[in-house]
Amino acid sequence: MKFDIITIFPEIFSSYFNESIIKKAQEKKIIKINVHNLRDFTNDKRHTVDDTIYGGGAGMLMKIEPLYKAIKKIAKKKKTSGQKIILLSAKGKKWNQELAKKYSKLKNITLICGRYEGVDDRIKNFIDEEISIGDYILTGGEIGAMTIVDSITRLIPKVLGNNESLIDESHNIKNILEYPQYAKPAEFKVGLKKYSVPKILLSGNHKLIENWKEKNKKRVK
Repeated sequence: MKFDIITIFPEIFSSYFNESIIKKAQEKKIIKINVHNLRDFTNDKRHTVDDTIYGGGAGMLMKIEPLYKAIKKIAKKKKTSGQKIILLSAKGKKWNQELAKKYSKLKNITLICGRYEGVDDRIKNFIDEEISIGDYILTGGEIGAMTIVDSITRLIPKVLGNNESLIDESHNIKNILEYPQYAKPAEFKVGLKKYSVPKILLSGNHKLIENWKEKNKKRVK
């Protein structure tokens, strides 16, 4: 799986992508992440990526020319079913686990991180989909891009040390959240107050424990 990320702040990604599961997936060459600076696709000396909005309005808008050049160079091969070009946008389809599973089957995903007041609407002619990670506004699309890369990567075979970790995970089954989990000590004290692990989990009775886990999964709408 190859991820290409288009952004005006490429340094944002280095810390997150060089830790934990994402770092290991890259070292194993299961995934490859390329971060592209949009300013490298401009023509002027100031490397301008934004401009004022036709018809008026607050703020600046990301220009279509550098975005088109970046897409053309990065996704230069003919489009296939194994590729997607995505714009991170507040107006996009809501990202969820079902989409993460679907996209984990792809070979190449290009993620465009918007900034300022958004992106020139003509970008729609050169992308496959607009995606939002929630009903709120962020300063830019970079956090959304990291969210998408992370949620897809952990679904790719051999990325997690134990693939069974995915089975009972929240959202693995639609609208089902994972049961409560506990680790040692069995009894945790704060002053005179005791917080204990449910006795059934200490019983050693696997059938009762499985029944408890199933009963305590949270169903959401």
